[in-house]
Amino acid sequence: MQACTEHDNSMADNALPPVMTAVTRQSGALRAARELAGQLRGQPLALVLFFCSAEYDLEVLSTGLQQEFGVVPVVGCTTAGEISTAGYERSSITALGFSSSHFTVASVLVDRMERFGLHDAQEVVEGLVRNCRNHALAPIKGHSFALTLLDGLSNREEVVLAALSAAMGGIPHFGGSAADDNHLSLTSVYYGGQFYSNAAVVVLFNTLLEFEVFTTHHLQPTADKLVVTRVDSSSRRVLELNAEPAAEAYARCVGRRPEELDLYSFASNPLAVRMGKHYYPRSIQQVNSDHSLTFYCAVENGIVLTAMRPGSLQDNLHQLFAGLHERLGDTLLTIGCDCFLRRLEAEGRGEQEQVAAILRQYGVTGFNTYGEQFNGMHINQTFTGVAIGQRTFSRT
Repeated sequence: MQACTEHDNSMADNALPPVMTAVTRQSGALRAARELAGQLRGQPLALVLFFCSAEYDLEVLSTGLQQEFGVVPVVGCTTAGEISTAGYERSSITALGFSSSHFTVASVLVDRMERFGLHDAQEVVEGLVRNCRNHALAPIKGHSFALTLLDGLSNREEVVLAALSAAMGGIPHFGGSAADDNHLSLTSVYYGGQFYSNAAVVVLFNTLLEFEVFTTHHLQPTADKLVVTRVDSSSRRVLELNAEPAAEAYARCVGRRPEELDLYSFASNPLAVRMGKHYYPRSIQQVNSDHSLTFYCAVENGIVLTAMRPGSLQDNLHQLFAGLHERLGDTLLTIGCDCFLRRLEAEGRGEQEQVAAILRQYGVTGFNTYGEQFNGMHINQTFTGVAIGQRTFSRT
């Protein structure tokens, strides 16, 4: 675990935009870094946050980002697709530059997720809060939110998030799991001039601007249930559902044969765990040769999985943003962590342009993930993020 870095602020010019957005579709990593820097120049930045296709040469991209941004802190991760203010992207890098006049930011790298526990989480959060408080624009409580970017193939998201959530107290937090364009081979987060695997980045933002951390999904429960009766928890591999090979039980539940199961089947026929009145999706990653199913989230023996029915992606997003507008007024932008299975579903239904238009309408910048994080929970098949408003809180 590396020490927190604090990112200073100055209230010198409030007329400058609080957040700048950028996107590059340059195929060369050095040219891409140069184009991003050109779009984000013009004011002191507290942080640059980026999301990049795994197609880039990450070592070369690291060099380019260091050359172009110098002492400005930069964090980011690889994706299964990018989202810019123009909508869905592929083979691109999207980025956000946070003005030091409107944000105080502190960040830290967790470089050994397998050893991360509650004591480590307490040290991380205390360091982040201490560094933000030194130059805070507003009290930490009520004026701060945290972002987590985690290696999406680490199988450690739940443990890390549970520890961080216990240490965060009342600070709302969200995030996404790094992806690799659906290759399932190498996912990376970026911090301090390098890309890391089996690592996480935690960022704390303090601001006078109003904001809301949110999560939403468009799935509705059916009456069909599947009980996990045999599992290898360490690999998230479910061997049996309802005491029979997992792929066979799932395929029968969704009206398909095991050999017909693919990513679109999983996107169109998700499963979820019920907690209280709410359902939290648990997405399937792949079918294995022994007819077991590997999941993106942790699964345990005895868990009851409810078969879910997709509703309207478009209605779900319109309702989300209508509610955010009612509470925040006009927004500057939304940082969105959108499960890649939602995008796959939209593409399968031929709705990708309509969904992208909604994201564009509401100024979403973000990425397609291998999992989302919301206040300590690791979830799938959701749209999770933070909406940042144009209004400011009164100083207290």
